Amino acid sequence: MKYFEVHFTVRPSNEVVRDVLSAVLAEAGFESFVETADGLDAYVQQRLFDAAALDAALADFPMKVEDISYDVEEAEDKDWNREWENNFFTPIVIDGRCAIHSTFHHDVPAAAYDIIINPQMAFGTGHHATTAMMVEEILDLHLSGRSVLDMGCGTSVLAILASKRGAGRLLAVDIDSWCVDNSRDNIKLNNVGNIEVAEGDAASLAGKGPFDVVLANINRNILLEDIPSYVAEMAPGAMLCMSGFYVEDVPSIRRAAEEQGLFYVHCREKDGWAMAAFRKL
Repeated sequence: MKYFEVHFTVRPSNEVVRDVLSAVLAEAGFESFVETADGLDAYVQQRLFDAAALDAALADFPMKVEDISYDVEEAEDKDWNREWENNFFTPIVIDGRCAIHSTFHHDVPAAAYDIIINPQMAFGTGHHATTAMMVEEILDLHLSGRSVLDMGCGTSVLAILASKRGAGRLLAVDIDSWCVDNSRDNIKLNNVGNIEVAEGDAASLAGKGPFDVVLANINRNILLEDIPSYVAEMAPGAMLCMSGFYVEDVPSIRRAAEEQGLFYVHCREKDGWAMAAFRKL
């Protein structure tokens, strides 16, 4: 998986401005951010980078700033496990019940569910609010023997947790071949044997159901487009749990889900992000 490393310079550069910039860039498809003295370094998959859309987003920046500029270069190949170990990825315990860490971590707090993730260039470690909320939702779901789809699986942390919580048949799907490979590595690390990993988009789901639970932590636009494909593979009474969008996007997500015959169950909120759960009648 090839990434662009985009260096953003913003004036003034302070915590509030950088947080807003991160949110704007996340909406434009960027996946990871590193604060710098004069702005941010941000990472986006090359196939998802759209300069025109980025320029439009920056032109509509919701705060008054003196200037925002950027330059783009191809991200160098690195030992990303070591990068995360040295700089970013720290163990995390979610809801006091699920510990997520890597093989290089020691003295990890004890938890009911222990998940090992070697992220490499992955973004699905539980630190982002959307992943954390999805983990919380899985911890509260009844999954014993149920069939589960993890759509846009990334590192497959959600599928792995579902397996540890007793799920039956599990399918983890991602459009990116690198994520598929990383998922398979992480599944082996966690000694779970009931997860099938496949490369594809929503169109590839046809005939793969029915699923009792569908997990989709992606982004608003893809979710709005793909909800019909999810519903088509859901069993009666199945749950659809989605995240990757802001709190203000909940009405549009809810409207799209209800148009497909789903019943709104509840919503979680964290740091301005949201997770919404729906049931198929």
